[in-house]
Amino acid sequence: MKTIHLTNSWHESSGGIATFYRALIKQANERGHFVRLVVPAEKDATEECGEFGRIYHLQAPRSPFNGKYRTIYPMQFLRPGSQLQAIFAAERPDLVEICDKYTLNYLGALLRKRRLSSVKFRPLVVGLSCERMDDNFRTYVGRIPGAGKFCALYMKWLYFPFFDHHIANSAYTAAELRQAARGHLVTRHTWVRPMGVSLDQLSPSRRSPRGREQLVSKFGAPQQSTLLLYVGRLVPEKNLSLLFETLLKLVADGSRDFRLMVAGDGMERERWESYARDRLPGRVAFLGHVTDPNVLADIYANADLFIHPNPHEPFGIGPLEAMAAGLPLVAPNSGGITSYANGENAWLAEPTIGGFSVAIREALFNHSLRAARARAALDTAREYEWKAVTSLFLDLYADLYRASRTQATPTAVPAFCSTPAQGSQSRWMRAVSVISERTFQLVCKLCFE
Repeated sequence: MKTIHLTNSWHESSGGIATFYRALIKQANERGHFVRLVVPAEKDATEECGEFGRIYHLQAPRSPFNGKYRTIYPMQFLRPGSQLQAIFAAERPDLVEICDKYTLNYLGALLRKRRLSSVKFRPLVVGLSCERMDDNFRTYVGRIPGAGKFCALYMKWLYFPFFDHHIANSAYTAAELRQAARGHLVTRHTWVRPMGVSLDQLSPSRRSPRGREQLVSKFGAPQQSTLLLYVGRLVPEKNLSLLFETLLKLVADGSRDFRLMVAGDGMERERWESYARDRLPGRVAFLGHVTDPNVLADIYANADLFIHPNPHEPFGIGPLEAMAAGLPLVAPNSGGITSYANGENAWLAEPTIGGFSVAIREALFNHSLRAARARAALDTAREYEWKAVTSLFLDLYADLYRASRTQATPTAVPAFCSTPAQGSQSRWMRAVSVISERTFQLVCKLCFE
């Protein structure tokens, strides 16, 4: 079987989606499953990843909201003979998975309708949701009147029906799809499949007096300092203000010598470096994007507490990595983190300065509870090891493709199915479908003929 996957969430230090696809390619090589990944890049290149994996890097412009990323736009697959159409024609995938809600989703509709001139076959088309549109809109556009309604309409009309089926990385992410699934002409299924964690390096056994001494020395701080850790992208959607403002309160209280390590990079790094210099001098160390997995594993194991501030996290690989390293986790009591974090293996709190401060102090001072939850967290992390997680994805792809070829029902039980449109709603949706089809034909005629 061969699958092609497309995403705009990719650059040299990007986050969980890129981590997932690298893990997927690794497992595909073990199973003999051909995987092709298409991502935006500064220049065109083809990267061979073992016998069965290949990454196509397509030259693409920088994204308007976050210049760290690049975006593949519709013109790069609409034009007859375009590089993307050529990739599809040459590879002839059985299944295409698209992880994007803003520019690549339209490719899903075109593949389903056989509207790409160079693509003479009809693959199964799956949408992978690793984030919520309403959360992204709120973060980058703001809380404007009608924003929620706009996102709901977009997801219903311009995202959900463009795919044969959907996969989401958590129940929290899938909730937006559940709303969009109401009233459609064709039945579509949605499955929830989690992200994962690598256990190759992460382990509580990496904690040592020497390892901790090396971390403390980054601050010139006393050995008894309390080291808080955040690992993740430094971007608006991560709600980093809660992280730094909580540290400010802990330092002001003066009961312990609190320090914060920040491992990661992103568009907000300069902003928070400036904040730390002005308001928390000597208290924060920005480590940048840590590429060496052994170095990162040592950082996890020798810190005292992991803080994750985002209440709208779609899933959260960083917190899961902390659990695998034996590092106590303090996180919001909402979002995709609650897929695996709970009161038995972590400290979940209201995403406020007060709520986080209380949780941090309990995690530090209640030693018996800390040890019990650390053990439970390690057991949880083992359930999400990448090999098992990516095998679930590959099994699902094979199941969906088999069902599509035999007109059978997929074996895997979905989280939910779309509801059928009835009466006037059905007539309205058919009319919109016809209008959309004719509009696309007109655009192609004007642009390419």
